[in-house]
Order: sequence, then C-alpha cells, then structure tokens
Amino acid sequence: MKRLCTICARGGSKGVPGKNIRPLLGKPLLAHTLLQAKKSGLFVTIAVSSDSEDILQIASVYGADLLIARPVELAGDEAAKIPAVAHCANEAERLTGVRYDSVTDLDATSPLRSIADIAGAVELLETSDARNIITGHPSRRSPYFNMVEHRSDGSVKLVKAPEMPVVRRQDAPQTYDMNASVYVWRRDSLRADSPLFTGRTLLYVMDAANSADIDSELDFLLVEELMRRRCSENEGK
Repeated sequence: MKRLCTICARGGSKGVPGKNIRPLLGKPLLAHTLLQAKKSGLFVTIAVSSDSEDILQIASVYGADLLIARPVELAGDEAAKIPAVAHCANEAERLTGVRYDSVTDLDATSPLRSIADIAGAVELLETSDARNIITGHPSRRSPYFNMVEHRSDGSVKLVKAPEMPVVRRQDAPQTYDMNASVYVWRRDSLRADSPLFTGRTLLYVMDAANSADIDSELDFLLVEELMRRRCSENEGK
C-alpha cells in the first residue's frame, strides 16, 4: 500500500495565535504530529501543507518529505478542510509521480493521539469497504437525554427524540463526538468537493484522553499538562 500522510497547518489562528509553531514541551506543536507520523512507519510520503513560511520551515527541520505551499483561498478562516487536504494530495502526487492508495490527514492541533490510533484508523479503512474513516470518542452529553435546542417559540426540546423515553443517560443510544484527530480516505474518494459523510463512512473510536483538540488558550494549557504527566509516567517506568 502506498500511503500518503498530510498535515495541513495554516498560519492564522484566532483562538491561539501562532499555535502551530508555539512551543509545547520544547517542540513546536506541529512537530509532535509530524514525529508521530514518522514513527508510525505507515507512510511512504509525509507532506505538510501551509500558507506560512515559518510553518513550512519547521516542517523541514522535523523531517517532512514534502513542503506544500497552500493557496490563499484555501487558508482563510472560512476555508474548509477537505479542499486543503485534496490540494495537498494532488500536489504530492505531482511532485513525486506516485499515485497513492490512501490519504491520512493528521490534525496538528491533536497531539495527544497515539500511534496506535493512527494505525487503527488506517487498518479500519484497509480491512473494510469504507470510503473514508473519521475519529471520535464517546460523547459526554447525549442528544437523546441531556442535549437540548430551542424551538421557534423559545421553549426547548431534546436535540434527538428517542423512540422510547430514556430515564438514564446510560440507556440512551451511544453517540460520539468527532475529535478531528485522524481522517483517512481511499485516494479515489478524495476530491476537493468530496462530502465528509457518505454511506461508506466509518468511525474509529479513540479514548477521550487522546482526543483533546487545541482551539483555545485553555485547551493548550490542558494538553500541555496532560502531555507533561504522560512524559513523567513514561520516565518512571
């Protein structure tokens, strides 16, 4: 299997300015994901896509195989993720002359994922008839039990009405929060206009402790503390 790994990290961030190059336990945030991809041994090519020269420079230092300049129109606050991943994959194939069998995108803002999580998502694609894989973890709130939304008159209702009344959260159908950590596509299923959800989209379930996504200063502090504790635990073994 010829597997491509993409890491799409734009320069702009309102929640945490410069977060992709901000130091996290001595390394830029981006570097943690890039090193995971390399250590996994799964990919023939690892490509980093960005509109930022600083990010691409750091990617080069930490061993990215390809540095892809992302067009401005794919790097704004409103830009969708899939077109950026598709652009990176197209450019990687143009530069290497390789037609990849699959594309795995790793979000740089999710450094707590494990290499086993990456491998598990890739394996799920390759051992099923799925077109693409998303990752998530069991929801803390349930749309069947304790998640509500407003009606037009201002009153509230459950987001999703259960077929039978649910009196305990544990009895509600299992739901999952997407964590945006790992995405895997069969190459022929990835285009700029590809929908994320199809009839052949599967979920790889990750542990909640591996699923934190940095989108605010508080997120960054929490991830930093969790990573510090993991490092201390590993040193003690």
